[in-house]
Amino acid sequence: MSVSSASDKASSFTESVIREMTRLAMAHDAVNLAQGMPDFACPPELKEAACAAIEADLNQYAITWGATDLRSAIAAKTGRHYPGWRVDPETDVTVVCGSTEGMIASMLALLNPGDEMIVFEPFYENYGPDAILSGAVPRHVALHEPDWSFDEGELRAAFGPRTRGIVLNSPHNPTGKVFSRAELEVIAALCIEHDVIAFTDEIYEHIVYAGAHIPLATIPGMAERTVAINSLSKTYAVTGWRVGWVIAPPALTNAIRKVHDFLTVGAAAPLQAAGAVALSLPDTYYADLAAAYRERRDMLVAGLKAGGFRTFVPDGAYYVMADISGLTDADDVTFARALTVAPGVASVPGSSFYSHPAMGRRKVRFAFPKGLATLNDAVGRLATLAPES
Repeated sequence: MSVSSASDKASSFTESVIREMTRLAMAHDAVNLAQGMPDFACPPELKEAACAAIEADLNQYAITWGATDLRSAIAAKTGRHYPGWRVDPETDVTVVCGSTEGMIASMLALLNPGDEMIVFEPFYENYGPDAILSGAVPRHVALHEPDWSFDEGELRAAFGPRTRGIVLNSPHNPTGKVFSRAELEVIAALCIEHDVIAFTDEIYEHIVYAGAHIPLATIPGMAERTVAINSLSKTYAVTGWRVGWVIAPPALTNAIRKVHDFLTVGAAAPLQAAGAVALSLPDTYYADLAAAYRERRDMLVAGLKAGGFRTFVPDGAYYVMADISGLTDADDVTFARALTVAPGVASVPGSSFYSHPAMGRRKVRFAFPKGLATLNDAVGRLATLAPES
């Protein structure tokens, strides 16, 4: 290995395709529906609280695993929205630099090289590199179109003597699937039977249009084996703040806190103070959030259909998976790049969400955390793709 070579781990995965498509969108002045970041303002209370914290000189380190006020707010909000899930802010909560750090810190803390990690696919692109960096071996279980359900037999077959963890993302990126209670009970039973830790990515918990978000930790027997990862980013439109948290039982939290400390020391102190304010917003905020995103979803889905895409209407989160078969014979990467150039709408190639790229070659993903004017612009551009009748 030469001094200019990357490590074997870093060489085994690519850069983020999502961020690559964002750069391409910027280069071609395209509407960026690739990266899931809002183009509208966060609640004004959050900006005021962040500015007030800086003016009050909350500019030094907070407690490594999170300021007391924020951890208390996380525990209180969790208990308010999910009665029966008791979270101790002193022993169960670690504040991290976004859910991205929360996931990798948790895996590094709790997985050993050679452990197997079950991942549903299609999957958010970070989970594969997270497993590789922690030395784990991903075992993929398919979510089957059109409702993105899993086959219980396939899931059961994925569990074995080396299975240590499973990643569950609900509402799901990129499909918008919301896992049902019946599905969660199947997953929980297998986790308990095989003594497996569940790493749950719950960042879209309040963006639900059908069904209900049920944290896996609230299923009997799962609170003691669930690592629940969340963030301010999506719910409060502050993706650049990088403030998230991990809820886990004390024995797991102790390990996660140690790894978190040496990865990042801690999240930005003034933004933690603002985060405590965000978590105290009234419940009407979350109802309004879901309603606003439903309007955006419906606008984009209608525009995609009019443009000739076959869509999978999401039940949650803020993404739409779309089939391109009716528009082109090109593969997803070629199509997505061309679409970014003309008519100028950026998406994400579907292959980036699969362990076997061929499974996503006829799909692209669009994100809709955008203002209505932005989405209307995108829909107008997509309309030019419609096949002539």
